[in-house]
Amino acid sequence: MTTQRARRCRPMIAVLLLTGCAATPPRPLPPAASGDASWHAVVPPGTRRYRLALGEVSSGPVLADRVRPVYPADQLSACPPPVNIQALLIVDKSGGVREVRVTDEAQAGTARHRFVAAVSAAALQWRFSPLLISRWAADAEGNSHVVDSETRPFSLAYVFRFECHAGKATVSAAAAKS
Repeated sequence: MTTQRARRCRPMIAVLLLTGCAATPPRPLPPAASGDASWHAVVPPGTRRYRLALGEVSSGPVLADRVRPVYPADQLSACPPPVNIQALLIVDKSGGVREVRVTDEAQAGTARHRFVAAVSAAALQWRFSPLLISRWAADAEGNSHVVDSETRPFSLAYVFRFECHAGKATVSAAAAKS
């Protein structure tokens, strides 16, 4: 008799269990964490510049294409205080970033190194219009014209800022004003 009763109770137990699951409100999923970055150009002390000779004119470089650094996903849950990474972008004659140098990279801890890696990964994809140095001269009639031009490599320093607020990240940058 107990086996028959147990067989009759099984469907009711299953219904009760399912009802209990349906009555429990689902826990809301946490908002998806996301990251972003910003940057601005800086001129560090001791920066050397090209010296133009009489009759030389420079044009460019202008940032033509940039990729925004991605906030390291594994750092979002910790939501660290803002992180600034200063990087020197070494740009070749054609305007492509060939190297990214971060001054304190060797001393960076594991967490900071992830931000440095994010900056490097993005900045290596940046493109600038080339730095063009043109030499002008006047002819016998006083009209100026370009005698020759050449593109030259250059470097620019930027500060990249990573911020996190309540698990949401921002990474920002803006051109520095001279």
